[in-house]
Amino acid sequence: MTTLKKLAAALTISALCSIPAFAAEKAFVTVNGRAVPQYVADAFIEDQQGAPDSDEFRNAVREEFIRRELIIGEARKKGLDKKKQVMGQLENARQMVLVRAYLTDYLEANPVTEAQINEAYVTFTQRLGDTEYKTRHILVENEAEARELVAKLDKGEKFEDLAKDSKDPGSKENGGDLGWMSPSAFVAPFAEALGKLKKGEYSKEPVQSQFGYHIILVEDTRALTPPALEQIKPQITQSLTQQKVETLINTLRSKAKIN
Repeated sequence: MTTLKKLAAALTISALCSIPAFAAEKAFVTVNGRAVPQYVADAFIEDQQGAPDSDEFRNAVREEFIRRELIIGEARKKGLDKKKQVMGQLENARQMVLVRAYLTDYLEANPVTEAQINEAYVTFTQRLGDTEYKTRHILVENEAEARELVAKLDKGEKFEDLAKDSKDPGSKENGGDLGWMSPSAFVAPFAEALGKLKKGEYSKEPVQSQFGYHIILVEDTRALTPPALEQIKPQITQSLTQQKVETLINTLRSKAKIN
């Protein structure tokens, strides 16, 4: 019964247009003279990953399509399938199915290779570096404010106290603490400044980024061991897949006439 409840939750009324069966197509079920083609049911069943293919399961699918057709028939009688909003929703659903089908076909023909994964892993580890930093920072609006902070630090005021006026809401309440991170986790100017600071030092010159001006304190450093390839391989594969899709779309866009 649990399987049937899950199926009922998954089997929602996703469209108000059933697909008319072609003469050569076997009907999965016919309701009030309208046939649901077998290939429609097969596609739905295939999408239910993890569901056991049993008589009980197929009967539940059959019952759901009957319920759909009964409601769709009533929706047609009221002309709901002719409403622009409904037609737009149906078209959006159709487009998404076609997009998914094309991208699946494209990626099957152009899969991410092991060589590409290995190359991306090497690039990742190089960017990650071999050192991790425990840092604090204070972020302010302009350079003048930042230089005032440096002057106060030079006079012995505590970094944690001054950080209470930081623009960074995520760290100000913790004395500007950013925890342990590799330079690759930060924007470029911040990461570059980290590499010039030793343990216990703070930046005497304000570090400008797109967020404002930072005063950075390096509290400690430690050796960083990158994660093993197998540990992050799924994330690398996903990232490379997204890159392939973006490259494809950019190529198609460059050839398209768009008004």
